[in-house]
Amino acid sequence: MLSQLALTVNGAPTVVPSGTTVAVAMAIAAQTCRTSVSGEPRGPLCGMGICFECRVAINGKPHCLGCRVLCEPGMDVRTNE
Repeated sequence: MLSQLALTVNGAPTVVPSGTTVAVAMAIAAQTCRTSVSGEPRGPLCGMGICFECRVAINGKPHCLGCRVLCEPGMDVRTNE
């Protein structure tokens, strides 16, 4: 059985299996990664850190690539910051 952990995505409590990336946690929480300059929602595209579409702030640190960071208990993920 996989263990679970809790984090927040844009203030919404989210529970994910251990080993989940932040990009997947955002999808589980039904949150987009960021908004483009024209206002369109953006999300992960490549899933391996090349496209930079999954940029988020993690625990206050901006420009983290959500597809390359594993979730940790209590993590605070924010988009468009």
